[in-house]
Amino acid sequence: MLLPAEKELRTVLARFAEARFRHDLQPTGHSSRELEDTSYTLCVMTGTQSVDQALIAADALLEQLCADRRAAARTTQVLAA
Repeated sequence: MLLPAEKELRTVLARFAEARFRHDLQPTGHSSRELEDTSYTLCVMTGTQSVDQALIAADALLEQLCADRRAAARTTQVLAA
């Protein structure tokens, strides 16, 4: 599976959160479609079949990306020393 770029994953997570908030606050046909679209996109990006799984996978992916970035920074500091 190809991993999504961090920026795109964060963007879709933000869109999902906004759509869910809007739909929960004032459900309409438009808010329902928007929530469905962002949920689908999030599932595709994370290779999962449900929103709950997608959110767990997104958290894990973001944690891994942050850990990789920290490790690269430490390596760079060691090499620079």
